[in-house]
Amino acid sequence: MNRINLIYIFFILFGSIQSQAQEINWLSWEEAMELNDKEPRKILVEVYIEKCGWCKKMDRTTFVDSSVISYVNANFYPVMLDAQMTEVVKSGGEVFKFKKSSKGGYHELAIELLNGRLSFPTTVFLDEKTKVIQPIRGYQNPSTFNQIVHYFNEDHYKRTPWKRYTQFFNTNNANSNLIHVGGGN
Repeated sequence: MNRINLIYIFFILFGSIQSQAQEINWLSWEEAMELNDKEPRKILVEVYIEKCGWCKKMDRTTFVDSSVISYVNANFYPVMLDAQMTEVVKSGGEVFKFKKSSKGGYHELAIELLNGRLSFPTTVFLDEKTKVIQPIRGYQNPSTFNQIVHYFNEDHYKRTPWKRYTQFFNTNNANSNLIHVGGGN
């Protein structure tokens, strides 16, 4: 009986250690900018608000997926940005603040990143020079999100239209080199 209990305890402890180790290493905006200054890489910004049901669903499903977690942590500086935060953010010589409105208000940084189109959740991809590549609005399931992060990180967006890319994307071989097939976006 003691041996069975020890094995059971081992699996419980091992499982809890594994689940703690498997999460996206979210950074603040300032931390991501500082790291990017030292070692440039693309930045993934997840813009959300607390009352957003689809944002919470993405947290529960997409951001706990092991393939998403490992790829995002290895290739991006991930930032979780509350579009209603009240803290002042200084970035690139600019100061971004919370702006009150009749609906509560939004942070200027969120407005800037989302090109004035507030929709939640929205995942914004920035290049290594912190320029917005593209915001992707709405909930994304783990499979689709995995395609999206590969598409932007591996610069496929520069040469392959999204529809064509998704036809050739293989989650088991996501790093395969796609041949540019021409065409528009």
